[in-house]
Amino acid sequence: MDLLKAILIAIVEGLTEYLPVSSTAHMIFTSSFFGIQEDDFVKLFQVSIQFGAILAVVFLYWKKFFDFTKINFYIKLACAVMPALVLGKLFDDKIEAVLEKPVPIAIVLIVGGIVLLFIDNFFKNSTITKEEDISIKKAVTIGFWQCLAMMPGTSRSAASIIGGMQQGLTRHTAAEFSFFLAVPTMMAVTCYSVFLKTYEHTQMKGYELILQSQDTITMFLVGNVVAFIVAVLAIKFFIGIIKQYGFKPWGWYRIIAGTLLLIYFSVIK
Repeated sequence: MDLLKAILIAIVEGLTEYLPVSSTAHMIFTSSFFGIQEDDFVKLFQVSIQFGAILAVVFLYWKKFFDFTKINFYIKLACAVMPALVLGKLFDDKIEAVLEKPVPIAIVLIVGGIVLLFIDNFFKNSTITKEEDISIKKAVTIGFWQCLAMMPGTSRSAASIIGGMQQGLTRHTAAEFSFFLAVPTMMAVTCYSVFLKTYEHTQMKGYELILQSQDTITMFLVGNVVAFIVAVLAIKFFIGIIKQYGFKPWGWYRIIAGTLLLIYFSVIK
């Protein structure tokens, strides 16, 4: 993978991380379409550039994240992220095995799209309009919903937003809480992948893969900067879309994209 392809993947990550369309699926398909070999560094890169996307949320909602007088906010996030940390550790190897199979991911994209077409009809009486009114119990329940995203193609954003709406949050509030929850979730995944995980084919830790050459260091740094900038724009765009149109546009997008990818990987490739 060269720097240009690294930038391309980072753009895809920034665009899709907070949208209900599955960033993992899009990065996998982008890598396959452009002939990027899925070696250990590429797998690590796809995870590590989430750090840039994390900073986008912290940047946009800095008043929320740095208001240390509201300790309950941090408690809720800590409780909500626990299901993903526990289940993610237990099923890490199984998840990676599925990541190598694009056809099932394309099918999940289509199924998830169909769900998004009708999801607004199920939750019309939402009453929670701000984060302060979310109880710890509701936060933990949303955390379990987020775990559905362990199935590649599901979308962490979609799962946690739907979970929020099921718990009585409005679309806007559910989307924002999904952004907040993404910070500890993705931070934990990134730190684990970079500092703790040993990669099968090279037997190297993540940080060793990043530091192995000047090129890999450059790709890591540039990728995170690009992901940050694009994610800032994507979050603002997404909030505007769901306020006005709900989830139907994303549902149709997933169905069309999933169908095209299914044809590509089943028939053409």
